[in-house]
Amino acid sequence: MIQILELFGGIGSPRIALRNLGVPVKAIDYVEIDEKAVRSYNAMFENELAYKTQSVVGYNLKPDILIHGSPCQDFSIAGKQKGADEGTETRSSLMWETINIIKQMGKWKPRVVIWENVKNVLSKHMRHNFNRYLEEMQKLGYNSNFETLNAMDFGLPQRRERVFTISILGGELFNFRTLERKKAPSLQEFLSEYEEKHIVTQPSVLNHIGEKGIKRADIIKDYANTITCKVMRSPAQVIALDDGRYRYLTEKECWRLQGYSDEDFEAALKAHPGKPGKLNGALYKQAGNSIPVPIFESIFKQLLNLNM
Repeated sequence: MIQILELFGGIGSPRIALRNLGVPVKAIDYVEIDEKAVRSYNAMFENELAYKTQSVVGYNLKPDILIHGSPCQDFSIAGKQKGADEGTETRSSLMWETINIIKQMGKWKPRVVIWENVKNVLSKHMRHNFNRYLEEMQKLGYNSNFETLNAMDFGLPQRRERVFTISILGGELFNFRTLERKKAPSLQEFLSEYEEKHIVTQPSVLNHIGEKGIKRADIIKDYANTITCKVMRSPAQVIALDDGRYRYLTEKECWRLQGYSDEDFEAALKAHPGKPGKLNGALYKQAGNSIPVPIFESIFKQLLNLNM
């Protein structure tokens, strides 16, 4: 049984990964501010969240793995890049709350801490906070290593690069070079049926198809660009249709491109049915904020070989 603590938990990508690997998992706690994401999480894990009477004698609340993906908006190039200096109260500065939580855990500190964020955390304007994070983890007894991983290298036709930092308590550095990788198939294998609501009609997108720059709409064929929270946000991505029109990726396609099963999507859709004829903003946002499931699968496979 692997015990995990999910901070900024979203729709439970790490828990999905462990479930896919057939690893018994118990969530010590799950923390997420987005109420709609919580509803999707509860729907997806409904069968695993039944309330049961438990004895507290010898109860062990120590997580084996703590996962946090602190909000990226203040790091991201697509955001206002306010940064994450402690005390600024930006969303991204919540990363320091994770450090404080680990400090307060004492002897129950997790064996492994995984932090995921956008590539821009390594930029010259943001790097001081990243370096300080590594220093704080070292003070707590962790050896940390980091790498930029692309979902394309883990079986998903989505060009999504994110920085993963893995800290092991009193252990060796995590070796990213030995992660199991898988060539991504064509985007066509991930496409599904679409509806009229997915047809591009907005001039703000149509007028920028094929252009360059931040206000552009890319025509995607073999792979998708990074899945974002809003499908119409620039830079947008569209699929060319045979009749000369263009369409957006559907909500289900975005979930597939993050590594979720159709069963997971249908559970979330039941919790958020949306309005007829309208794009489902909640499901797009949840996909855009998520972490690709196959990357976690590869990381967990390697961690489990460390005799956790």
